[in-house]
Amino acid sequence: MAITHDVGDRLEELASTANRIREAIESVIEGKGAAVRLTLTVLLAEGHLLIEDVPGVGKTMLAKALARSIDCSVRRVQFTPDLLPSDITGVSAYNQQTREFEFKPGPVFANIVVGDEINRASPKTQSALLECMEERQVTVDGRTYHLEPPFMVIATQNPIEMEGTYPLPEAQRDRFTARIAMGYPEPAAELEMLDVHGGTSPLDKLQPVATTTEVRELIETVRAVYVAPAIKRYAIDLVTATRTTPELRLGASPRATLQLVRAARAHAALSGRDYVIPDDLQELAVPVLAHRLLPSVEAQGQRRMPEQVLADLVRTVPVPEMHPGSRR
Repeated sequence: MAITHDVGDRLEELASTANRIREAIESVIEGKGAAVRLTLTVLLAEGHLLIEDVPGVGKTMLAKALARSIDCSVRRVQFTPDLLPSDITGVSAYNQQTREFEFKPGPVFANIVVGDEINRASPKTQSALLECMEERQVTVDGRTYHLEPPFMVIATQNPIEMEGTYPLPEAQRDRFTARIAMGYPEPAAELEMLDVHGGTSPLDKLQPVATTTEVRELIETVRAVYVAPAIKRYAIDLVTATRTTPELRLGASPRATLQLVRAARAHAALSGRDYVIPDDLQELAVPVLAHRLLPSVEAQGQRRMPEQVLADLVRTVPVPEMHPGSRR
């Protein structure tokens, strides 16, 4: 079936707003179109993003560029070994005048929370983000405080073999919708970076190009994207394959299945479609699932990374046949 007029208008509005945000980010981050698109996909899927790579390739710059492109509240947390959980969530302090305890919100009470070098903090402090990332709320001293949508955590981390880092617990990694690696820029992009960043930082000139209300509306549009039963079964087949292959000792969780489908909806909407196709799942499988997987001892001995195992599984899992009726 054809896209309805109302849905078509909403998808056009989504594409227009997303393009403005993308262009704003790419005015700061040169030559990383795929990383920027995936960042927008995670934002519209109501997820969280983990950016992992060596220092100096623009991880924090990407997070800041997205934050400044949207007119919303933004807080940045520099994770260090001495950071406490209350430094993130907030603390109840006694007010001498009112003689009552008052809650002082931490930096997690923002629309976009930028966690810089998250794996330099202790696992206890990292775990302070678990509740807010999953349930969009914070519980302090028995009281629960809800976080206003949109809410997104963008965390950067250095590879675990670097000094002064703690590996993220499996439960923490599972909260992140996707993980990306920036990689080194192409020589042409790096040359342009020298010209653009030589005098002042382009972040200083970056102005918001979308409002919080617009982002909420885009998220509502993504929620309406149709996922056919065959596509849902295909997502489950992909995730199940990670649980049964002998090359992995930890497969993807049911939460991973849910986030894969949510991300596929956003990916489809950014492509101008109001329905999900197998290509959406295939393109997102590695960034959404790989960071949740643990290789077996045999796979480690063969130096087979979870990304490689997952890419092979995507090629072998049967792709469903899509009938015209399933595409609306």
